[in-house]
Amino acid sequence: MTPELTKLTWVLVLHMLCWIPYMLNHTMVQGLVNAVGYPDNPKPLAAWAERAKRAHYNGVENLVIFATIVLILHAVGISNETTVLACTVYFWARVAHYIVFTAGIPWLRTLSYFVGWLCTGALILQVLG
Repeated sequence: MTPELTKLTWVLVLHMLCWIPYMLNHTMVQGLVNAVGYPDNPKPLAAWAERAKRAHYNGVENLVIFATIVLILHAVGISNETTVLACTVYFWARVAHYIVFTAGIPWLRTLSYFVGWLCTGALILQVLG
């Protein structure tokens, strides 16, 4: 497996786990029965849990683009220092994004998102260039 596919796998694992904190809060706030059901007037999640949920959704939305370009790179046989670095930085940018978004730190949230976006752009340039 290429380093890029390994990083993609780690990004998938990250997003596979991101729902756990906000669902734990959901269960604590709603109770188990309501958490697995459809209550008419659900109690709101804690502010941090709402942010964690939005961070998770943002990660999944961006995963579609990142995974696609990594798979294209693999299909056309492009793997170099730039692609490995971009995939590594993307992973850590997404970890940072989830943490700072959940913590409610706006400037770092935007910065970490933009770093991930730049990494995806760098990967696209490797295919097109």
